[in-house]
Amino acid sequence: MRRSDRLLEILQILRDGNRHRAEDIAARLGVSVRTIYRDMDTLQASGLSVEGARGQGYKIGDTISLPPLTLTEAELEALNLGIAIVSEAADPALKTAAQHLAEKIDAGLSVEAVAEADAWKFAIYPFADAARGLSHMAPLRAAITGRQKLRICYRRPDGTRSTRQIRPLMMEYWGRGWILTAWCEWRSDFRMFRLDLIEEATALPELFVDEPGRTLSDFRSRT
Repeated sequence: MRRSDRLLEILQILRDGNRHRAEDIAARLGVSVRTIYRDMDTLQASGLSVEGARGQGYKIGDTISLPPLTLTEAELEALNLGIAIVSEAADPALKTAAQHLAEKIDAGLSVEAVAEADAWKFAIYPFADAARGLSHMAPLRAAITGRQKLRICYRRPDGTRSTRQIRPLMMEYWGRGWILTAWCEWRSDFRMFRLDLIEEATALPELFVDEPGRTLSDFRSRT
């Protein structure tokens, strides 16, 4: 029996919710007890809630196993937003569960899935104040994807208000809130805006194309 098949068999045995001794599992599968110990270590390292230890017997905790899923970009965005909102809950258990789920999603994403072209996607990290600025996320995301200029009304932390015309480049999470990185046409330079301080965001009919010195790559080369 291949090891992958044996691991699946072990999971099937543990699904009854009872505690099983390594010796009994080994006899059932025709392998050594040492092999079962190694298999249990592998299952636990993989993130499955296998409870128990050598000499104590093993059981599986209350988890739900899902088959491999293929998500669209919109579905992944919705999932990340849901995690962000739940992470603001007062229930510590929900906050912890949301952060663990975020880590699993992050680990499961390939490098290609978070390419620079999709830089508007939400970084998956702890979500303090994550719900702030949610009302602006949809139009900002659309503008970044469609490469559409925006006019924003922005209130700085000191209360000063200004109106800017920008080329939105990237939206990301910075541990205390969501940040929009953009090229400001009125300042002729890159600027970073907190989403919770954007009071209005209006899409303009004008689109933009990459120009030397004004691209996301140019911004990243300066930081």
